[in-house]
Amino acid sequence: MGGLPDWLLSPWSWLIAAALLAGLEMLTPGAFMIWLAGAAVVTALLALLLPIGWQIQIVLFVALSVVAIVTARKYFGRRPDRAPESGLNRRAERLVGTTVVVVEAFVHGKGRVQVGDSPWAATGPNLAVGDAAKVVHVDGATLKVEAV
Repeated sequence: MGGLPDWLLSPWSWLIAAALLAGLEMLTPGAFMIWLAGAAVVTALLALLLPIGWQIQIVLFVALSVVAIVTARKYFGRRPDRAPESGLNRRAERLVGTTVVVVEAFVHGKGRVQVGDSPWAATGPNLAVGDAAKVVHVDGATLKVEAV
């Protein structure tokens, strides 16, 4: 029962496989194929330095791949040192706690308040024009206010 030809799993074949895997890494999101490419490079170096058969080369490649992926997941997978979310796309939430002035009287719990240089839709108790209100919650582009 013959095995694979010697040229099929030569060190050059492993280096070609590493180059292909590294190329796939550039085409796919995330970082996965690069660890397989690294395992292929190490397998190529070991196959070049040691007289090992194709069966051991494949087992070595699989083992190195698993070690590389597990190690990468451990060190790069979950990063607790990431900065907390900046709220960049939720700037209106910064208005909570600020005092605003009613510019359109609240009728049935709806009116408008002045925030900086623009009026905002708001909900809250019935308030008259000129009354002060405090922003207690933001729901999309509508502020929920209470009387001050």
